[in-house]
Amino acid sequence: MKNTIKVGFWEKLARIILKNRITILIAIAAITIFLGFQWRNLSMTYTEANLLPKKHIVNQQYQDFLNKFGEEGNLIVIGFKDPTFFTPKAFAAWSELMTSLKNTPEVELVVSLSDLKKLEKDTIDQKFQLIPLIDQTQTKDAAYLQKIKHELFNNLPFYEGLLFNKESGSIRSAIYLKKSIVNTERRKTFILENLVPAVEKFERATKIDLRVSGMPYIRTINAENMKGEIGLFIGAALLVVSLIFFLFFRSWRATFISIFILIFGVMWSFGTLGLFHYKITILTAIIPPLIIVIGITNCIFLINKYQQEIKLHNNQAKALQRVISKIGVSTLMTNMTTAMGFATFMIAGNDLLFEFGLVTSINVITVYLLTLLVVPIVYSFMPLPKEKHLYHLSKNYISALLDWVESIVKTKRTRIYIIYGLLLIFSVIGVTQMKVSGSLIGEMPKSASFFKDILFYEKEFSGVMPLEIMIDTHRKKGVMKLSTMKKMDELQETISKIPELSKPVSVVNLVKYSKQAFYNGNPDYYELPTSQEQAFILSYAKNATKNTKDNLMKSYVDSTGQYARITTFMKDIGTEDMARVEKQLKTKIKEIFPEDRYSVTLTGKALVFQKGTSYLIDNLIESLIFAILMIAGLMAYLFRSVKMVMASVITNILPLCITSGLMGYFGIPLKPSTILVFSIAFGISVDNAIQFMAKYRHDLLMNNGKVKKSVMSALRETGISTFYTSIVLIFGFAIFTLSSFVGTIALGGLISCTLLFAMFANLLVLPALVLTFEKKKANKEDYEEE
Repeated sequence: MKNTIKVGFWEKLARIILKNRITILIAIAAITIFLGFQWRNLSMTYTEANLLPKKHIVNQQYQDFLNKFGEEGNLIVIGFKDPTFFTPKAFAAWSELMTSLKNTPEVELVVSLSDLKKLEKDTIDQKFQLIPLIDQTQTKDAAYLQKIKHELFNNLPFYEGLLFNKESGSIRSAIYLKKSIVNTERRKTFILENLVPAVEKFERATKIDLRVSGMPYIRTINAENMKGEIGLFIGAALLVVSLIFFLFFRSWRATFISIFILIFGVMWSFGTLGLFHYKITILTAIIPPLIIVIGITNCIFLINKYQQEIKLHNNQAKALQRVISKIGVSTLMTNMTTAMGFATFMIAGNDLLFEFGLVTSINVITVYLLTLLVVPIVYSFMPLPKEKHLYHLSKNYISALLDWVESIVKTKRTRIYIIYGLLLIFSVIGVTQMKVSGSLIGEMPKSASFFKDILFYEKEFSGVMPLEIMIDTHRKKGVMKLSTMKKMDELQETISKIPELSKPVSVVNLVKYSKQAFYNGNPDYYELPTSQEQAFILSYAKNATKNTKDNLMKSYVDSTGQYARITTFMKDIGTEDMARVEKQLKTKIKEIFPEDRYSVTLTGKALVFQKGTSYLIDNLIESLIFAILMIAGLMAYLFRSVKMVMASVITNILPLCITSGLMGYFGIPLKPSTILVFSIAFGISVDNAIQFMAKYRHDLLMNNGKVKKSVMSALRETGISTFYTSIVLIFGFAIFTLSSFVGTIALGGLISCTLLFAMFANLLVLPALVLTFEKKKANKEDYEEE
């Protein structure tokens, strides 16, 4: 290894640690108290994850849209499909529900059947006026309500697709929150303390099942589910790794020391988040349990080495010094490679991943330092382990496993390579079947009630994910020109024919409604005015909204009249379908709107997320390649042997390939949550390779360059730790499958799967490759022995 990391350095470090035990423990306590105070800065995130860099063109276009029209994700919809609604009791309860929501300070506007307005022509003042559709004094009359139902479904096409589905009879209302509170804690307070209780009260009174959706609602309930899972993950991770640790070591003392270190690691990870003032997101929420799972491996390596040394010479001082000097350097390298795996997320160009990568990589190193300091210090105050605590070192099943591994590596290396090759071919075939997918709700809990509500809105109203089209006419008041209206109407007709999109809404709908109102509400006239009709119909509309708060056009036309928006909603479709829809829309836009007269932009949360998914996957693949090269470079720096690096990388690439292949065979798509698996898993799985290589290099020096003897002795000593740490990591990451979030389940399950393959690869393939790469030396040894 490099001269700067000599045994002498680590022996000096061991003496410093053991001579300053009390000082170090006080320092650890002080750091813990300091980081504990940083917890006050912790809070849940109230904004959506933006997967694109701020300077990305798609983000800039979306921000430009928000600057013109304000926050788009402020809509909550409440709907139902029930024939008993148009009865006095149900309608009264609905009116009460809508009134209570309308009166809350967080709500800007409620559009609901109970107080729905319709346009009527005022011939005296030559303007349109909004009058109530329903006479509240007659709502106790069942026949009157049936009459209203008929008028709504047959005479008001303006509201079709917005408030009702004519074919199925489903109805919904729209609650627009104040844009200033959408990304604040007030949104959460309103939804949990006002909206949800009010909805539940209505359901109890009427027995009508309400469906609630919309991004503010989904984000709030999602965040509450995420908050509840943090404690579950931490508790489950501590329980699982502690139980497995105890089953291996059969020592309460060793188990409690490890739990103590892991709890401090969790406290430090939360403290680091608070120190940087980072919010708790779906990614940063899994950092504490990650630290538990990764941190326990350090405990296993150090405690296992301590017990091996005690069994060998029964000298505690010598054992503790060797724990630090022998295992300290190799565990430093393994933790560095793990930290590198996480640190590569920092170059993905995404704030969410940057925060996750930075905090996790820092805490991987700090929990290593914590273990390196605490384990020797605590054991120095304790008596020597008893014989029963050392029994696991010579357990029959471990010895049998290592005997089998040794036999296979010695005599059947060809079979290992054949199986490796077949698995690689199998994996490549599976990889060709992988698909890329990214959806705004695809990572959300399928079992959650709001997910079923999303499916309801997809079926009845073609989704709740907003897709926006912004049209720049390049001149003031250009939107209200009839030629522009006709072009927008043509585009809206195209949108209506795309099954993945809902009926679009724009100023065109209002102008059509104005013409219908001008002709006394006759639905046959729900269309754009002719050039002859345009002047006096639009003058009516302008008079109606002049100096009033009821300007119906302000949400769809900016104050200058230069910019217009067309809003539609999209079903939860995958990346491929989204690309097809986008291409279809862009083709039509190019056909309708001349580029020299109009600038048309596709944007909205749904599109930004889809683009972000594709961007993130491309960057995470680059990050994975960078992680592999960086870790390979580190190993080359340490071992100064191309053969060793090749053996380690080849060994640990196979598990990634197998996992990729299985994803293809089982239809698990490549998306942000699953692409994270590979960098994390590679950074962790290569740890066992480093432990083996470090021991092999050491034994090679001790055995005067004898390859076979060194390989087998390294396999014997590191094999136990490899088996123990792999089992703990596999079950540790498996706890993430307890999550209700699809992405977290995939993350835990796929990493566990990868580490299972990596365990066998590091036990079988790695030593076999070393013997093959050093074949000449090994054969020479056999010849000399003969």
